[in-house]
Amino acid sequence: MPAAGSDPSSSDGSQASDNATGLRVEVLSVVFQVRTPPSADGCDVHAALCVLLSRTATEPGRWSLPGGDVAGDETLSVVARRLVADTMDVRDIAHLEQLSVFSDPARVPGVRTIASTYMGLVRSDSPVTLPEGAAWFAVDALPPVAFDHAEIIDTARHRLAAKLSYTNIAFALAPKQFPMSELSEIYCAALGYPVDTTNLLRILSRRAVVVSTGTVGKTGRSGGRPPALYAFADNELRVTDEFATLRPPM
Repeated sequence: MPAAGSDPSSSDGSQASDNATGLRVEVLSVVFQVRTPPSADGCDVHAALCVLLSRTATEPGRWSLPGGDVAGDETLSVVARRLVADTMDVRDIAHLEQLSVFSDPARVPGVRTIASTYMGLVRSDSPVTLPEGAAWFAVDALPPVAFDHAEIIDTARHRLAAKLSYTNIAFALAPKQFPMSELSEIYCAALGYPVDTTNLLRILSRRAVVVSTGTVGKTGRSGGRPPALYAFADNELRVTDEFATLRPPM
């Protein structure tokens, strides 16, 4: 099993791959977006937390996270954004943070390769047109993936779920404005269990995470009153309650 340690301050800005010593450094990014798949029959389809993958040439039939070698004098975070933009044409990442370092000597065949990994979040309403060979996959229904990429995705998913409890990180998954029912669907998709809309509004309002915009959205297919729209108070990550934990219903 790959050993994972994380120390963003020590690894950001590392040197490029050193083939002379039999060591290679790569950057891999786990890019999440909450997406609702199209429904052919008009039925309601639940939103899902999806990850961005591309077909790999080194392992036919498998998919891999976007990434590549470190080069030049760029910091690792700059490399992460550039590689996702260049290989996937995804440029609107609302939040990016270093995830972990995967350094097991046998994680990939050949030259020993250390992976510095990042988690990136894309808003649910950000339009994304992917190049051929790239696709979004629900994290609960991954295709066969290369090397230790499944473990890297799982590490990112747990990081995201944890931070939803004590930070405002959902700002990077939600649209600029939203009804609370939509935000609860985003939390549900990311956490993997139902989230009560009323309770979520109460918690996030008490922590000054979301604020009312004073406007209303479109009425849903079932009719009724137009929903009130909310927005995040901040569009940068901040800790809102360091001891908080969102738990699944009993």
